[in-house]
Amino acid sequence: MTSELPEMRASDSERERVAERLRDAVAEGRLDMEEFEQRLDAAYKARTHGELEPLVSDLPLTGAFTTSPAAATGSGRWAERIGGPGTSKGAFAFWGGFSRKGTWTVPRLFTSFTLMGGGELDLREARFEDRETVIRCFAVMGGVHIVVPPDLNVDVSGIGFMGGFGEEGEGDAEPDPTAPRVKITGFALMGGVGVERKLRKAEKQRIKAERAAERERLERGERGRLDKGDRKELG
Repeated sequence: MTSELPEMRASDSERERVAERLRDAVAEGRLDMEEFEQRLDAAYKARTHGELEPLVSDLPLTGAFTTSPAAATGSGRWAERIGGPGTSKGAFAFWGGFSRKGTWTVPRLFTSFTLMGGGELDLREARFEDRETVIRCFAVMGGVHIVVPPDLNVDVSGIGFMGGFGEEGEGDAEPDPTAPRVKITGFALMGGVGVERKLRKAEKQRIKAERAAERERLERGERGRLDKGDRKELG
């Protein structure tokens, strides 16, 4: 925010807008939690525009995140992550392991095989060659761990013999209809394939920042209530 009248009194809505920009900044990694909490406390205590402006003067006007619940889990940005050739068609591990993570591109068909070994496929930052993706996992006395964002459409339908396929997750996001659809199938013999829904680090930071902001609002409200009661007693 900018103001030609730095001495103008700040409103509650203006303080809240600054707090929201600070939450975006910590989620994007622009601020660490200590600096975020210091600036947030100063924002809620600010009385004028001149006190608010320095708190966000080194931050962009808009962040990669918005205040909507969908944006908090990455929803609405899937179109930017679909298209382009796959980075690799498969992976193999024998008495060892493999890993695919970061901004790799998942092909339409990806096949992995582990024999007395293990592998990790992390799709949270990945791009996708197409909207429909099949990941085939074959694990023999080994395993494959697949990490996906909470709002990705995932269908797990593998077969396990003295082993198994499983899915677990965190967060309460519903699958996004605009997200790619990933079918995970295959066979596990004395091994396993696990699918874990997990938030990205930036999203965890944002949730932590929102909780800190909520605590600050509650504490500020409680202090205001006590101050008002003290004034009544003095009156």
